[in-house]
Amino acid sequence: MNNGRIVKILSDDYFISKDKEIYVCKARGKLKNDKINLKVGDYVLFNKDEKYVYELIARRNYLDRPNVANIDQVLIITSLKKPDFDSNLLDKLLAIFENKNIKAIICFTKKDLLSNIELKKLKKVVNYYQKIGYKVVYNTNIRKIKKILKHKTTVLTGQTGSGKSTLLNKLDPNFNFKTNEISKALGRGKHTTTEVTLVSTSSSNIIDTPGFSSVDLNIDKKEIKNCFIEFKKYSCPYTDCLHSNEQDCQIKKMVSQDKILKSRYENYLNFLERG
Repeated sequence: MNNGRIVKILSDDYFISKDKEIYVCKARGKLKNDKINLKVGDYVLFNKDEKYVYELIARRNYLDRPNVANIDQVLIITSLKKPDFDSNLLDKLLAIFENKNIKAIICFTKKDLLSNIELKKLKKVVNYYQKIGYKVVYNTNIRKIKKILKHKTTVLTGQTGSGKSTLLNKLDPNFNFKTNEISKALGRGKHTTTEVTLVSTSSSNIIDTPGFSSVDLNIDKKEIKNCFIEFKKYSCPYTDCLHSNEQDCQIKKMVSQDKILKSRYENYLNFLERG
């Protein structure tokens, strides 16, 4: 029996990496009977001669969308223009990863397409995310990104057309990922990645995922406030305060004093309403 890591899944074929070789295997009946949903990034026991996966090795963590496991961090690829910056989508992704206790890093793309006025507005947003504790990078700073990815398994995720494939090609030209132009009719990119794939550089593992135009939150309503990390810095007079309609809420006061970014708070209320 050998142990390896799933790097791609196509239908019921599992592509397993072991000693720089790839083995295409099927799952044994017991895994199917136990309804175990294998994910890219899973470590498994398999027989390379029989080409069957026998057992799932215990996971450190996992996500259902994208369908990945055993990751160290997530790099959220966020377009600033074409498609336009979507703070609601970014905050939703940040909330999802906070809920899963997975480190999230924000990578802004297409900064060069912004006007001077747009750049000035962006600076306030970038400074705020950095101030509350998130690491923020631009896709032009390849050296810094490589340092962040070094010796880590990182998921790349983001909206369609945000520039994930372009970034991957800059990180390692050998990847040769396809890139497509933005669809003018839809205002978003054409899909270039169709499945979750783990690729390796000399010093890191990167899981590329399909782009999307929307994502579901799927977090309990009472837990959403815990996913906004800046809220934890302030204490409310109410133990179970949802920071929405309550009088004397400290979070609402901080928003009015511009200590909490208004767009973040508005997105929080939106998630609360839909949660």
